[in-house]
Amino acid sequence: MGSKSIARLVLSLSMCLGVGVLESLVTRPEITTWYASLAKPSWTPPPLAFPVAWTILYVLMGISFWRLWDRKPSSPARARAMTWFLVQLALNALWSPVFFGWHGTRSALIIIVALLVAVAMTMVTASRIDRLAAWLLAPYLVWVAYATTINAGVVAMN
Repeated sequence: MGSKSIARLVLSLSMCLGVGVLESLVTRPEITTWYASLAKPSWTPPPLAFPVAWTILYVLMGISFWRLWDRKPSSPARARAMTWFLVQLALNALWSPVFFGWHGTRSALIIIVALLVAVAMTMVTASRIDRLAAWLLAPYLVWVAYATTINAGVVAMN
């Protein structure tokens, strides 16, 4: 792996993990206060599960983006996959400030449903050029679907 490829990998990982760090700045102060006061579905995991799961998911996402960017030649198909990736990452970055920062559980539900669609579209478009890049996002899709049910449960119960 050359220095250009390593730089792209570091940038891809930094971009994804950076979103997680920024989200944690909004989320962490609300966990023991506002979030703790909410009624939540019985299938909600303990708060400690979220940073562990998200760290793993952000690493997988970073590797997926790197593969699209570095391992495949420039093409309209690659551009579409990378664009969908950036759309889903932006929606991901938006969800925490809306849910935790503004306590906008209903608005956050709309965002997370859009995120679920965007992750699926990222996987579909990525699979056309790099199947591994697409499959690296499968755990993320499952987790976002699970998180969507929790968000919907919070809306229904509060």
